[in-house]
Amino acid sequence: MTRVLSRIQHFLHLEASAGIILMFTTIAALIISNSVFSGFYSVFLNTPITVAIGSLEISKALVLWINDGLMAIFFFLVGLEIKREVLAGELSSFDKAILPVLAAIGGMAGPALVFAWFNWGSPETISGWAIPAATDIAFALGILALLGSRVPVSLKVFLLAIAIIDDLGAILIIAIFYSADLSVNALTLSMLGFAVAVGLNRMGVRKFAPYIIIGIFMWVCVLKSGVHATLAGVLIALTIPLKEGDGEESMVHRAEHGLHPWVAFLILPLFAFANAGVSLAGLSFAQLLQPLPLGIAAGLFVGKQVGVFGITWLAINTKIARLPENVGWRHVYGVACLTGVGFTMSLFIGSLAFSSPEVMNEVRLGVLSGSILSGLLGFIALYATTSPQKVVAEPA
Repeated sequence: MTRVLSRIQHFLHLEASAGIILMFTTIAALIISNSVFSGFYSVFLNTPITVAIGSLEISKALVLWINDGLMAIFFFLVGLEIKREVLAGELSSFDKAILPVLAAIGGMAGPALVFAWFNWGSPETISGWAIPAATDIAFALGILALLGSRVPVSLKVFLLAIAIIDDLGAILIIAIFYSADLSVNALTLSMLGFAVAVGLNRMGVRKFAPYIIIGIFMWVCVLKSGVHATLAGVLIALTIPLKEGDGEESMVHRAEHGLHPWVAFLILPLFAFANAGVSLAGLSFAQLLQPLPLGIAAGLFVGKQVGVFGITWLAINTKIARLPENVGWRHVYGVACLTGVGFTMSLFIGSLAFSSPEVMNEVRLGVLSGSILSGLLGFIALYATTSPQKVVAEPA
């Protein structure tokens, strides 16, 4: 049990630090995209990069290599976290999982419905319904970290569980609703690669090299299939052995520990820098009230609060679940607000839903405004209703 708690605390500390770094890179992107360097920013992101092996050629702008390539590593890490939590963590039993599962479902349905309310009569924007359904775990935990001992560890674990289930929901949404015309041959090859990786798992192979080679093969196949390439990262993650070897940590834990710093302090900041740059030139209040940015902002700010808090209240009062230890309704409301910090996943889904630079500018406006409002309200709500907890020193 102590070992599990130590891993959770390490994870929370890392994610909180990542959230702070994300804040700085987001601000940097906003400043640069609205300065005399905005032209260089655009040229940098659109720099073409080509990788060719024989007749196989992949040519993309730098921003797409970040979104399709580096983010596949992020989704690989998400897949590892989902597998660990479902098989041996906070989601491994009905009693542990039911409340965050229900809260996450409410937190995805509420924003989607709010977005649809504003965009129902707009066929060109309704495809963005999933943008406000996502939660940025790094940003949310980063804000919680600023509160220090004011919030119990059980609340951070509750938020973590909601965000992980939310990520799983986002993965399913991307696979089902944001895939282009499918290439059956490429998809079949990727599934064959997945079957080989499952076979390696069954045979007890505990070396990373075979899984990495198969993962790269699957990424290329999924990229060519029309399904978003990042999903290859999730699939290969599910095949990594969780069972511990003789006297050593499992491959899942070793992969998580090895990848977390790279994802937290390089990949996600790069993604934020590449996707958060929104031009504020000529911005008017009327633009913020357009259906797309307003639907996203309202979905994150209102939909998340109503969905997460409402479903949690219903589950507790119908005795389906119970609140985590040392967690009260003021904590639940603060967390409901913080789940409205969508940022990374919201921007990612936005880039899948829309390709027009003008429309993506509206997406960024909605995501940034909704996330900032949610983060501020969540911080204020928790700060105003809690007090620092006393830390009892352990006997020497």
